[in-house]
Amino acid sequence: MYEGAVQDLIDELGRLPGIGPKSAQRIAFHLLGADPADVTRLAATLIRVKDEVRFCRICGNVAAAEECRICADPRRDPAVICVVEEPKDVVAVERTREYRGRYHVLGGAISPIDGVGPDNLRIRELLTRLADGAVSELILATDPNLEGEATATYLARLVVPMGLTVTRLASGLPVGGDLEYADEVTLGRAFSGRRAVD
Repeated sequence: MYEGAVQDLIDELGRLPGIGPKSAQRIAFHLLGADPADVTRLAATLIRVKDEVRFCRICGNVAAAEECRICADPRRDPAVICVVEEPKDVVAVERTREYRGRYHVLGGAISPIDGVGPDNLRIRELLTRLADGAVSELILATDPNLEGEATATYLARLVVPMGLTVTRLASGLPVGGDLEYADEVTLGRAFSGRRAVD
């Protein structure tokens, strides 16, 4: 539609999740009209994020070092692990101030339609963390949608035979929603009322 660099920019923006063709075009033209210093700062920040940010070797959360700040914090309870789909879910749970354990980030949820199976997630790493017997409770905090429920059910079947207490977040979260969009009160109540998984 457009020529050269403008169309390339629209195409690249359109590849981002949640950005359709019209939004990509709007953002591209916003950037074209923006102050060059703002665009340079944005480009430098994107490069810096790719260079400096990594994933925690223990839990898979975003980190500036080998371990994220939560795994490195000795005040966190190592006997309780909260399993979430994405790093953004760690932030959502932390906002509640209800949870003082550690996390495990799967990197997604089981979704056969999208070609995501158990082998594409950090399930093997989770089982390795559970093998030494130091963990007594595993909280399954996957999203309350079809993929999240399938993932929680799959994990429960793997982990319950290990003798751990396995819990799932309680009601209060809307089915089909994402943890990222839940308010602190709703998510806090869901944490307080979590239940055992059979």
